[in-house]
Amino acid sequence: MSAARVLVVDDSATMRGLITAILSSDPEVEVIGQAADAMQARQAIKDLDPDVITLDIEMPNMNGLEFLEKIMRLRPMPVIMVSTLTHKGAEATIAALEIGAFDCVGKPLPGDPRPFSDLADKVKAAARSQRKYIITGNKVAAPSAANANAASEYRAGRKIVAIGSSTGGVEALIAVLQKFPANCPPTVITQHMPHTFTKSFSERLNRLCAPTVQEATDGARLEIGKIYLAPGGERHLQVVNPSSPSCRLLDREPVNGHRPSVDVLFDSVAELAGRNAVGVILTGMGRDGASGLLKMRHAGARTFGQNEKTCVVYGMPRVAYELGAVETQLPLSSIGEEVLKSTAARREGSE
Repeated sequence: MSAARVLVVDDSATMRGLITAILSSDPEVEVIGQAADAMQARQAIKDLDPDVITLDIEMPNMNGLEFLEKIMRLRPMPVIMVSTLTHKGAEATIAALEIGAFDCVGKPLPGDPRPFSDLADKVKAAARSQRKYIITGNKVAAPSAANANAASEYRAGRKIVAIGSSTGGVEALIAVLQKFPANCPPTVITQHMPHTFTKSFSERLNRLCAPTVQEATDGARLEIGKIYLAPGGERHLQVVNPSSPSCRLLDREPVNGHRPSVDVLFDSVAELAGRNAVGVILTGMGRDGASGLLKMRHAGARTFGQNEKTCVVYGMPRVAYELGAVETQLPLSSIGEEVLKSTAARREGSE
């Protein structure tokens, strides 16, 4: 594969220089241009035809979100958002990922020894992505009446749902969780995301979905109707205590390069719940979650993987499928319904 051709868009000359230097140090990435604002970027896209854009959210004249919407409407392509690690920046980044941005990276803090350490890998994945950038006109589809009617008849059994996701996971999780009713099975999620972004994402999910969605806290009991999202970047999420399943946040080194790690979550659910669990692996780079999902399947859990056609990046689900960890591959639109079928009380023979 030829080098990924990148256009760097940021109003700060210092930041443009830093991003360019870091990307140029990778022989598989070529920075073909820079732009200081949306007007310059629009002309550069026409002249240079980049494979990928890195886009600052906060810019003069037209901010990154407004420009991203125009890109996705007029010339859809992979865009990686560069955001400040603030609550405002996190809110904007979550909105950008819903609009269709490929992924996000946080701007480095002063003294950061490894700024943008994963940016080159994300750029290369974006360039390789088979994703079809098609915008339907709505950032997030509203739950249909049919979904609401089906959900009204749902009663949760005894099963726990564990979900892992990474690149593309914002849109994917919204699509899955909007199928869940207010009395959904207890659900735990690890999504690879910078630490300041998961709080904003959990708040966004809570507004969009019928169940209660919250960042997981240490010791929180798993309850029907609640979804627990691992806090990003700081600790791993596990499920512990068979007599009263609860969240545990674990201080431990990164696993598979990630903290929190999907494998750590899935391993704990396999050990705690066995066949009384359902595992789901969604779009994402790398292999995190594949071995943990295999442990869940060996322990008797139902396991589902997102299929290649609907993944932004068919990385984590591919590895899990090739390992034999995925019992059934499904398009994204079907996963929520299948999870509910697998966790409903009638399926377990309990009334």
